Amino acid sequence: MRQSFSSVRPETAGQPALRPRGPVVERIAGWSATHRKTAVIGWLLLVAAVFAGGHMVSATNVPSYDSGQSGRAEQTLSRLNVTFPPAESVLIQSRAPGRTFAGDPELRQATREVVAALRALPRSATDIRSPLSPGGRSLVSADGRSALVTFTIPGNSANMDQAVVPDLNAVAAVQARHPGLLIAEAGEASGDRAIGGLISADFRKAEETSVPITLILLVVVFGALIAAGIPLLLAATSVITALALLAIPGHWLPVGQATTEVVLLIGMAVGIDYSLFYLRREREERAKGATVAEAVRIAAGTSGRAIVISGLTVMVALGGLFLTGTPVFTGIAFGSITVVGVAVAGALTFVPALLSWLGPWADRGRVPFLGRRRTAAKPSRVWAGLVRSVVRRPLLWGSAAVVALLALAAPALGMHLASPQHEVPKTVPIIAIYDRIQQAFPQAPSPAMVVVTGTGLSGPAVRDAIAALRARATAGGPIREPVTAQPAADGKALIVSVPLAGNGTDPTSNAALLTLRNQALPATLGRAGGISYAVTGPTASSYDNIRQIDVAILLVFAVVAVLAFGVLLVAFRSVPCR
Repeated sequence: MRQSFSSVRPETAGQPALRPRGPVVERIAGWSATHRKTAVIGWLLLVAAVFAGGHMVSATNVPSYDSGQSGRAEQTLSRLNVTFPPAESVLIQSRAPGRTFAGDPELRQATREVVAALRALPRSATDIRSPLSPGGRSLVSADGRSALVTFTIPGNSANMDQAVVPDLNAVAAVQARHPGLLIAEAGEASGDRAIGGLISADFRKAEETSVPITLILLVVVFGALIAAGIPLLLAATSVITALALLAIPGHWLPVGQATTEVVLLIGMAVGIDYSLFYLRREREERAKGATVAEAVRIAAGTSGRAIVISGLTVMVALGGLFLTGTPVFTGIAFGSITVVGVAVAGALTFVPALLSWLGPWADRGRVPFLGRRRTAAKPSRVWAGLVRSVVRRPLLWGSAAVVALLALAAPALGMHLASPQHEVPKTVPIIAIYDRIQQAFPQAPSPAMVVVTGTGLSGPAVRDAIAALRARATAGGPIREPVTAQPAADGKALIVSVPLAGNGTDPTSNAALLTLRNQALPATLGRAGGISYAVTGPTASSYDNIRQIDVAILLVFAVVAVLAFGVLLVAFRSVPCR
């Protein structure tokens, strides 16, 4: 067994007996323990400075585009400043059977009140249509019990979650005046707001419960409040630092709520885990009779280097997300790698310095019946027996472990990617409204949008191509009617709307999308010179994103496996056993 430090001088009053010699990990820990006040206070000041600096950096909203052809279409629309206002619908439905829109004055009155309330808003809704409007007969259900008022929300999609609030309040006020009717709003903006609120509420609940539960578990492990608080302190400071640092890549990467949530979860996990390694080993060595300095040195030479290898392995695995080519995953990868790196740095500097500063005080605040024997370094009979058995029969135990791992991984073979909006629980109120609207007004999903740019968009060649595309739709098959074309961006683009078969995300819709892209468009718009086109829309976005991940996943696994294997080779050659 090799000694990491060439010499250790006796501990003197107020000065740990550590010399900054040996491997780099132990030198870092040795310097931190020797300059404990500088390391602890410096870490806390660094966290505070990064936190303040992150708030001083101007926030940006980098758009996140889908993959593939749909992403190219979205970038074209963004470059031309073409936006589509979020569409909303208000369902007005009789709660009692037998009441119809034609024969019930209250249904018609409620419809008038909804329209009047929306128009009276300071930032009024636009393109309001109701069954009482000219040509609004299609907004009454076939059974006559339901009516729809449709409108769009002005402004851009970035703030639609807030822009829809006055409309929701206006509709709720009409509902309060007509308790015998169901009057509720659903749409793109209100749906995103409701689902986002649900996710945020669940996440806040997890935050509120995870810290107390984690603290309780740490108290059970260490039996002392001060020792249990050290892992939480490292985790919290690591998360705060990483979130503040994300303000810098946020100027060119889409760093949103998803990135923040993943950073919080991973940061809390690795921060607690790494400090737990270090703290547990240091306490065990002190329980054997080692001085604080010797315990910190031994912990640095074993747990410290294990933390570095673990951190590098995690960062290599997270780096695989860069290879997916998906902007959202790129932001998540950057944030996750940042928080793991910060946690490793804190575990190598802040934790040993704090342990050296606290010394035996780390065992203070003992909990009755828990803290009496928690520092004793007792070997585990179960694990010791298991290790001896594995060493005696490595082939048998290795084969059993491989079989067990394959069995645990088998369910992954049946997993498939899907759009998360279709997995929202039916108990969410707005999803129930969506279902009622779908039942009362059965219709096809949102159509595909063909974004056409180039020269001669209003010329005869393009008109003939669109007419040929309409003819394909009237012939039946996966492309449906009506096919419409609308100029945009002062004639710089043409938006062709093409309904597709299926429900929007099923194989039928995907097949219809491929038929449109690979057959219908090349045979029509593809023959008109001087133009280019790309297909986007809900079906196209979902298909392209999933396809991009499916294509990249083998590359991700291969690269991560090779790099992780290299890291582990270094680990087993460099981490000593004591």
